[in-house]
Amino acid sequence: MSQLQPSVSSVTTEQPSPTADPIPRSIFSDARRKVTTKHGWLGDYDYRWLCLPSLPIGRRKQPPFYGIDDELPLVLAMASGLQHALAMLAGLITPPIILASSLVLDPGTSSYMISASLIGCGILSLVQMSRIKLWNKYYLGTGLLSVVGTSFATLSTANAIFNAMYSNGTCPSTTSADGTVTRGPCPDAYGMLLGTALICSLLEIGLSFLSPRILQRVFPPMVTGTVILMIGASLVGASGIPNWGGGSNGCQARPTTGIYQLCPTVGSPHALPWGSPQFIGLGFLSFVSIILTELFGSPFLKNASIIVGLVVGCIVAGAAGYIDGSTITSAPAITFLWVYRFKIKVYPPAILPMLAVYVSLTMEAIGDITASAEASRIRVEGRDFDSRIQGGVLSDGIGGLVSALFTVAPLSVFAQNNGVISVTRCANRTAGRWCCAFLILFGVVGKISGIFLAIPNPVLGGVTTFLFASVAVSGLRVLSFVKYTRRARFILAGALSFGVGDLLVPDVFTHLFDGVSNPNNGLQGLFESITIVLSTPFLISGLVALVLNLLLPEDGLQENEGEEGAEVVQDLEIQTLDHERKL
Repeated sequence: MSQLQPSVSSVTTEQPSPTADPIPRSIFSDARRKVTTKHGWLGDYDYRWLCLPSLPIGRRKQPPFYGIDDELPLVLAMASGLQHALAMLAGLITPPIILASSLVLDPGTSSYMISASLIGCGILSLVQMSRIKLWNKYYLGTGLLSVVGTSFATLSTANAIFNAMYSNGTCPSTTSADGTVTRGPCPDAYGMLLGTALICSLLEIGLSFLSPRILQRVFPPMVTGTVILMIGASLVGASGIPNWGGGSNGCQARPTTGIYQLCPTVGSPHALPWGSPQFIGLGFLSFVSIILTELFGSPFLKNASIIVGLVVGCIVAGAAGYIDGSTITSAPAITFLWVYRFKIKVYPPAILPMLAVYVSLTMEAIGDITASAEASRIRVEGRDFDSRIQGGVLSDGIGGLVSALFTVAPLSVFAQNNGVISVTRCANRTAGRWCCAFLILFGVVGKISGIFLAIPNPVLGGVTTFLFASVAVSGLRVLSFVKYTRRARFILAGALSFGVGDLLVPDVFTHLFDGVSNPNNGLQGLFESITIVLSTPFLISGLVALVLNLLLPEDGLQENEGEEGAEVVQDLEIQTLDHERKL
């Protein structure tokens, strides 16, 4: 053995020292090769397909598909990342603009809220795209190109919560002689929304540890589709169309006195009454620009069609004198989180509605992660997929908690990027990381938020009406997976009775508890919570669909009825085709 010792020692001394790890050396060599070679920058990708305009007729050769971990050229990674950032940009800036407008916040605070939303979404999207193993079978993140943004479900519920706060005196408001109610600034209401969202996020975190199969059984497409449909439809009526007409800040009521006699206010440049043809024309121009981009734009522009609509509308609005540039000049050059702070508190009447919001966010996350996996050519069954669902829902819940600390409304997985993956055939996470870098950059440069804040309401309305309608169509797509048996039709009819009723008559449940005399604080808070849930279309319709789905038994006769109905339809189609052939 003594003769072998020198040999072993000599071998040991020739190996790399513990500090010379070959893995980092490989990473550094790959990075150097990528940034110093033409192939590393450009690869073999057909950039003409990506950038040249297309025609409605004619077909072009599709580029190769890049999987979630495939090697991606630098230019393509940056270009794909920019497409993802632009595709979700309008959806990210709209909620803070609407929330700030609802609370009559000053331009500085509103600009900060936009920047914070962009920065927070960039940071938490990096977490969602990761796949960190925690313990046993539990993960954090999906490991897919999944990005997060401010949830439209939160936006719809927040409007109902803010309305309750102004009604009960939590937020200041004044009433003129003709009955017009003018709201005052209420930043504390936003702090209460954040605090309530922070504690309610624990519900989604807890749901993430349930089996995804149990979640899918409790929240089938019949429930999730109804919720998404009602979210999009309610936002079109509450924000999209009112802004298209000139504003949703009170001028849509066309009062005869006060600052809202004209839109957006009497002191704004080129102010006009709500619904004026000039406003309608600006919104229509932005709307048509989106359609034309879809018809003739390159794949790059098609993925950023919402931004194209905003740019075209702003150019015309600026030339016609509708833009107030004060928000741009007053915005800081550089900003970050916590430049403005809010008093984080819990608003008890909002707890029940926000818990319902997080249930809906869980449903949205499951659907969007499934769509992302399908677009990324990942199997949507088995343990691996179940772990991606679990990790995505957990990251979604933690994102709701952390976003409140970031002074950002609750975030959830966005669906816009699935369309970008399908069009560009790039599901690579490197492109997703570049997307996050662009979002953080957009947020840090404060002037960009000032530009977004200066967008005229009609331009924003024309674009967001299309955006919110796309959300409603996503709900219809989910509902298309429903097998329309008698039971399913009954559940949907019951759910839509409340949801559509709220849309058409928004104040129907507002005075439900007016007859109760001298309720204590706890009872009054409960009444307000119930009123908010009943007055929010997607909350009440989703709740009814959920309860009916759990209560009504699966009837074999009903299932056979659906199958027989499908067979009858198929037989009729065959008979029709035979008849056409004979003719």
